[in-house]
Amino acid sequence: MKTLIAANWKMHGDLSWAAKPKAFRDAHGPQNTNVEILICPPAYLIPALVKGSEGQDILIGAQNCHQEQGGAFTGEMSADMVANCGGRYVILGHSERRALFGETDGLVAAKAKSVLASSLVPIICVGESREQREAGDADEVVGAQLKNSIPESADGHKLVIAYEPVWAIGTGLVPTLEDIASMHDHIRGILSARFGENIAQSICILYGGSVKPSNAREILALKDVNGALIGGAGLEMDSLCAIAREAL
Repeated sequence: MKTLIAANWKMHGDLSWAAKPKAFRDAHGPQNTNVEILICPPAYLIPALVKGSEGQDILIGAQNCHQEQGGAFTGEMSADMVANCGGRYVILGHSERRALFGETDGLVAAKAKSVLASSLVPIICVGESREQREAGDADEVVGAQLKNSIPESADGHKLVIAYEPVWAIGTGLVPTLEDIASMHDHIRGILSARFGENIAQSICILYGGSVKPSNAREILALKDVNGALIGGAGLEMDSLCAIAREAL
């Protein structure tokens, strides 16, 4: 399985950022066959980033989509529209979407079903709050999110899971390596129970919680960590490049 480094640009960037994929490749050199780079910009930048990434071996995706493929949904973007723009992945159920926009596991599952129907890859995010971890409920919370956010129609193929401990995002706090390894093992076990061992082992599980060049190598070396979902560190190509190098 290739290591996937996914940069979530959130609500940052302008049209000049379409040059960043080439800047990344110029700095990083030829694509390593064991590492894939994915950039998920704001929706309006997807076409520009797709064009800017031509010949750079960099994937482009979306940060969200609607669960329906069309209709009177002002301000929304469907999975088919993401595909038509050239996007390949869609981040779903990010902790900010769950907290700020009230997204539920059921809604995430509906969106994931739509994404799969459009032949795209959903990156389904799960993670616990600090209060839930301190109460000893982290495994239960993440397990429930995982079970309820994956659509019943999913067969385990073309599926990515991102574990993001909510309390570590943007705070600089990082769980211990033991905590990360334990949760990723827990997630792998749930996937195995759902899809079988062989398929579960082929599902990419990303870690997303204040990943940066200084800690990327030790995190990415953990057994069930197959890549990283990064925020701030993915906005600048030098730090994204440094993280990608640590994945080699």
